[in-house]
Amino acid sequence: MSPARTAARGRGSHRGGATFAGLRRRRWLWIAAAALIGIGVAIVVSRVDFEKALREITLPLRHDDVIRQQAADKNLDPALIAAVIYAESRFRDQESHAGARGLMQITPQTAAVIAHLSGGTEFVTGDLSDPEINISYGSYYLRYLLDRYDGNEVAALAAYNAGTGNVDQWGGPDLDLAAIQFPETQAYVEQVLDKRREYRDKYADDLGLSH
Repeated sequence: MSPARTAARGRGSHRGGATFAGLRRRRWLWIAAAALIGIGVAIVVSRVDFEKALREITLPLRHDDVIRQQAADKNLDPALIAAVIYAESRFRDQESHAGARGLMQITPQTAAVIAHLSGGTEFVTGDLSDPEINISYGSYYLRYLLDRYDGNEVAALAAYNAGTGNVDQWGGPDLDLAAIQFPETQAYVEQVLDKRREYRDKYADDLGLSH
């Protein structure tokens, strides 16, 4: 083989090697880019999952379909119902030392009155563990208290916590936050109103408030 052909062959081999090396570099660049994209997506997803988990702990919301339905039926703010549930039970089915049951902490005595006022069927205490029935009863009672106190939310919430007898003595429809004489009831009302703002802000879509 002549020296010229040998040299030409050498140059071809060099170009082929360079081309292969370039392809390999590009392949690794694509792999690196894909890895970075994957890491970025994973970070975003992890952050979303973390924020969702944190919100579930700090501001839980369940049975939002029932809340929306009851809010529409009783002409209530769904965020207010959610805030009352939060203050009463943190969305956990439980029974208090006073015998109040379920998500909205309805006592059997109050439930019997609600059943009578609403024309409901015979009341069964065990029904209060049913989220749909409990939220229905609690929403009915909340609507009743708002009507009783001319739409005064402070008075209605105070009565939900401390009873109508106390609220009637404290000022009834004219009650303001400063006139509530039980510190725990005052703190309860403040918490519900504060959490209602948070539910409006963080769960607008879930509660049907974004339209």
